[in-house]
Amino acid sequence: MPGIRRNCRLREGILRQMATTATGPRSNARKAITALALTTLALLAAPALLAPGGASAAPLAKRALDTTTLSRSRLLWSTIDVCNASDQPDTLGVRGSMPGDHEARDAMYMRFRLQYMNTKTKAWTDLAGGVSPTWASVGTGALARQGGRSFQLSPVPGQPAVTIRGVVAFQWRRGGTVLARASRPTSPGRVSLAGSDPAGFSAAQCVIG
Repeated sequence: MPGIRRNCRLREGILRQMATTATGPRSNARKAITALALTTLALLAAPALLAPGGASAAPLAKRALDTTTLSRSRLLWSTIDVCNASDQPDTLGVRGSMPGDHEARDAMYMRFRLQYMNTKTKAWTDLAGGVSPTWASVGTGALARQGGRSFQLSPVPGQPAVTIRGVVAFQWRRGGTVLARASRPTSPGRVSLAGSDPAGFSAAQCVIG
């Protein structure tokens, strides 16, 4: 994704069932998940400050931290902004947006992870290795911010495709204290300030394989 701040490589892992341990024959989809190797490029996009003056740029009114207002803000979302693009094959990009608390002394953080749809249990399940290793700082709490991360997947030929979504966790901190936290699964119709490929792309899910 454009605007890379740093490139941290997670070690390769094998996707495995984390939430289910049912015995018996595995479905084809489960075999695909077990066999599908996942390598995260961990490309942390430079945090983007929402443009001043825009409809989505207005900070929260200055007041004591209101966790309910933060959690209900229309600026709190995540989306898939890259899904197997022609120039980024088998790459899935996740981007998040979070409102500021109008306090420059506070810091805002995001953490990104991937989940796949388990066709046997019909439940979203975390991918082994599909999580950013650390919380990424996206700036102060003065205004709303965006940040993103890309994951490189390696599907196994001949195996069924896998439906994947992202989940972004958010924290507002003051020093070492977490003031508020929230999380959002990826959803469509969002506007990424950087990183979407093709331009303007936004989706809730991505099919790889």
